[in-house]
Amino acid sequence: MSSPEPDDPLPQSVQLAWGLSDAGTRGPRRGLTLEQVLDAAIEVAGAEGLEALSMSRVAKQLGFTTMSLYRYVSNKDQLVELAWDRAIGSPPELPVGGDWRERLEAWAMAEYRSLRAHKWLTQYPIRTAPYYPNNLLWLDAGLGALSATPLDEPAKVQVVMMISLYAIGRARFSWELGTDVADDPSDTPAMLRRILDPEKYPSVLAAVEGGAFDPDGSDADDEAVWHEQDFRFGLERLLDGIDVLIRRAEDGS
Repeated sequence: MSSPEPDDPLPQSVQLAWGLSDAGTRGPRRGLTLEQVLDAAIEVAGAEGLEALSMSRVAKQLGFTTMSLYRYVSNKDQLVELAWDRAIGSPPELPVGGDWRERLEAWAMAEYRSLRAHKWLTQYPIRTAPYYPNNLLWLDAGLGALSATPLDEPAKVQVVMMISLYAIGRARFSWELGTDVADDPSDTPAMLRRILDPEKYPSVLAAVEGGAFDPDGSDADDEAVWHEQDFRFGLERLLDGIDVLIRRAEDGS
């Protein structure tokens, strides 16, 4: 796919996100700002889930008519994309003077926690490149964490996107775990023992007997803590692999 020519118009959602197009100019009456519309969308999605988010529901939240919202956004998809970028916010300041691993780990943990703070963010499918301001700030910060490494620019982007996709996947999994089969993770070992044939699933049952699916003893109030511990385990393994990649680049191999 060819990139847009400089004179080609940008998508309206991108123009709105970057302040290149005035929202609220259609129609005779202005009583809102785009930011108010997006904040209301974030409130609805946070309280009722992404499936409840609609133009009419946001209009009701604001006390306006549905038609009045079309002065600010063109459709639900545009509303959700802009609200997503506003909800994720800006990345944190990364450790000053830290090495690439410390900085990238801080970046990844911050993204994971931001996604965990808004359950609905993990429910929206990724449909476009990160063209929006906050998304690009996160990308810039992640790439900056690797700036002192010998990796070339395409490799840096690959690394950052890999870590980001891992954070999205783990955050989504942490919200969805147990919602379809059982609410209590301690049921898992007993259930697996009942349904699995040892001849067909010997390795899974070995994992069961080895305690891989046993609860770790955390209280229910600490659910976010043990989800974060799981996230850290996988993140450390990814960072180990990136360390190998960087060492190869340093050696010129």
